[in-house]
Amino acid sequence: MTKPTEDALWPRAAHWLIPAEANETCDLAVYGVRAHRTSISKTGANHTPDAIRGALARYSTWAWSSETDIGKLRARDFGDSLFPDSPVGEEATADLAGRAISSSKLAIALGGDNSITYATMLGAFNGDLSNAGLITFDAHHDLRDGISNGSPVRRLIEAGLPGRNVVQIGIADFSNSPEYAARARELGIHVIPRSALRRENPTEIWRQALLKLEHVQGVHVDFDVDVCDRAAVPACPAAAPGGLSADQLREFAELAGRTPVVKSMDITEIDATADSADQRTIRLGALLILEAAAGLANRGK
Repeated sequence: MTKPTEDALWPRAAHWLIPAEANETCDLAVYGVRAHRTSISKTGANHTPDAIRGALARYSTWAWSSETDIGKLRARDFGDSLFPDSPVGEEATADLAGRAISSSKLAIALGGDNSITYATMLGAFNGDLSNAGLITFDAHHDLRDGISNGSPVRRLIEAGLPGRNVVQIGIADFSNSPEYAARARELGIHVIPRSALRRENPTEIWRQALLKLEHVQGVHVDFDVDVCDRAAVPACPAAAPGGLSADQLREFAELAGRTPVVKSMDITEIDATADSADQRTIRLGALLILEAAAGLANRGK
C-alpha cells in the first residue's frame, strides 16, 4: 500500500497517540500485550499491536456523527508486554495494566490472543476482582480448562471475579459445547447471544448489560474481534459467518468509552499475519480505539 500523503489540515490519529513519559497522566492509555504461544489455533497475534498502531495513520481524529475531535484528548502509548505467555510474563502484563489505568481515565490493551484478558483485568483492578465487572464481546464462553486463549474467563472467576459479575455478548451458535454452556449457567454468567442482536440495537443491548452490573465499582470490556462476521474479520481464526457486523462492534466500543464505570478494555484475537490485503481486520482494531476515545471524550454529556 502507498504511504498516505500528509496534510496539515487532516491530522492523523497515529500522530495523536504518542509515547508516555515517566509519571505522566493522560486521558487514554494504550499498551500492547504480545500473547500468542498458548493459543488454541496457530496465530501471529503477537504482531498485531504494532500493526494496529500503524493503521491509525489511515484515520483522522474527527468523529463527524458526534462532532468530536479526539485530538483534544491526551492519548499516550505505554509500550508493550513483550513476553506475556508465562506466569512471570502475566505478572509483568498485570503491572503494565496497573500503571496504564492508574495514569489514565481509560486504558486499552492491544492483543495478542484472548489469553491477555486474564492479566490485563487482574492488573486493572490491582488483583481484587470482588467488586469488578466483566463484559465480553465474544463468540465463545472462554471457560475451558487449562491456560489458553480459551480460558481467561474461567481463570478470572477462579481468581475472585464473581460469575454474576460477567456478561457475555455475542455468544454464537455452534461455537460452544453443551458442557461449557452448562458451566456458564452454573457460574451465574449472564449471556446475551448473537441472536439477540437481530432483535435489539447495540444501545439497548448495552443498557441490558449495564443493568446486570449496577452493583460493581468498575468494568473491564473484552473485545474479542472473532465475535464479528468472518467476512469482516478474515484475520480472526475462530470467526464464523453470521457474527456481529464491524459497525455494530464499533458502536459498542463508543458506548463502552462513554460509560464512566468502564475502566479498561482489551482488543484481541486479530492475527496481523493472516489479514486480507486491505487490512480490514487490523483497521477495525484501530477504529475500535478511536470509537472508544470518542466515547471517552463525551462522558457526562
